[in-house]
Amino acid sequence: MKIAIVCYPTFGGSGVVATELGIALSRKGHEIHFITYKQPVRLDLLGPNIHFHEVNVPEYPLFHYQPYELALSSKLVDTVKLYGIELMHVHYAIPHAYAAYMAKQMLLSEGLNIPIVTTLHGTDITLVGNHPFYKPAVAFSINTSDVVTSVSQSLKDDTIRLFDIKKNISVIPNFIDIKKYEEAKKAECQRHLLALSSEKIITHVSNFRKVKRIDDVINVFYALQKKISSKLIMVGDGPEKESAEELVSKLGIIDKVVFLGKSNEVDKILCFSDLFLLPSETESFGLAALEAMASGVPVISSNTGGIPEVNIDGVSGYLSNVGDVESMGKNAIKILQNEEVLNQFKLNAKKTAEKFDLETIVGQYEQTYFNIKG
Repeated sequence: MKIAIVCYPTFGGSGVVATELGIALSRKGHEIHFITYKQPVRLDLLGPNIHFHEVNVPEYPLFHYQPYELALSSKLVDTVKLYGIELMHVHYAIPHAYAAYMAKQMLLSEGLNIPIVTTLHGTDITLVGNHPFYKPAVAFSINTSDVVTSVSQSLKDDTIRLFDIKKNISVIPNFIDIKKYEEAKKAECQRHLLALSSEKIITHVSNFRKVKRIDDVINVFYALQKKISSKLIMVGDGPEKESAEELVSKLGIIDKVVFLGKSNEVDKILCFSDLFLLPSETESFGLAALEAMASGVPVISSNTGGIPEVNIDGVSGYLSNVGDVESMGKNAIKILQNEEVLNQFKLNAKKTAEKFDLETIVGQYEQTYFNIKG
């Protein structure tokens, strides 16, 4: 099947999942065409079954904001006609599903009926989509899609609660390639570059936005390091990074916290981690937690959104209420203070993650496509 995938090309979860999905589908023999404004960060290799088409938005003095949706819908139309695309799979309702609808209408005028699969990922619903300026467009985009999927039951429930939805929404969870994390474990571990052998390694990976509650990450670690010799590895970048660095300095733990910035090798960092912190205000799914668990790293997290569907309390880690730093700190110490307990949690985390393996979940998307095509 020839499939166009529209996504954000950045480090965010939706872009990562969309890219990994396209790569996995290409291995199954499907012809995949990524259409976005920049080559996705996880798309390292193009080939006979993987293509990238850049959306260019020409500068024009009349426009204060350049009309990306128009450029994207036009690119979709051109790509469908040039390559014989059979299906458009768009990740994020706004602006991607909206642009896909416009493209579909243009194609219908030429006798081409190309179905749209829209996958909802989170902030397109709970944050951006729920804004009064965008709400009608989001509801319209969802209701005019041929098939709608959501990455968690929690997000599906939020979508139905926030919008007048007339379409059935199927839950197809995010996924990870278990083999990739197993290979990272087998590779030479560079643990000694970041911590002493006597120190535990605590990791956090995010885009450092307010919703990630970066201060809570640091405060949980501050309580933890008083009891257990440890290092905190902060992976990612974003608006809260500077204030995080200031808090680390204020608490006097500069020598115990390492800010690594953005990385395409998160799996190699997780391979020598002992614990993962994710105290987010909200998460539609919690892909970062799942990536940690795939590496055999237990997770200390908040109990918000879709996280409890991934991180099982008392099994793969522990859940606490949003902002309950004291509880998170105590749970972290409970896991790390005993090697036997820690090793059991590591095994449980890996086993739980295996339920979300790429082969299982990609098959669900593939079946969705075949159902549309009949």
